[in-house]
Amino acid sequence: MSETVVPKKTYFLVWGSLLILLAITVGVAYIHLGWFNPAAAVGIAGIKAFIIILFFMHVRYSPRIVSVFVAAGFVWLGMMFLWTLGDYLTRTYLPAPTIWLR
Repeated sequence: MSETVVPKKTYFLVWGSLLILLAITVGVAYIHLGWFNPAAAVGIAGIKAFIIILFFMHVRYSPRIVSVFVAAGFVWLGMMFLWTLGDYLTRTYLPAPTIWLR
């Protein structure tokens, strides 16, 4: 079985980019952006996850079918998040009763 030999320079560049993204995440956490703070944190985390999947899980050097299955997994994960969010946002919560019935 043939394997792709990844040069050390690539791993150092990936490591450096992950450290830079970590610094950006910490910096954004200290800046008050209102409702955009969680969106920025999740966006940066998504970029970091994408880099980790490509290089440390060797999806970049794998056959295309592996990329298809990885993408299908993320599509499924997105659908599960959307269904859960749709259920959560459509619930009506009643206020706590002020008079308790016995």
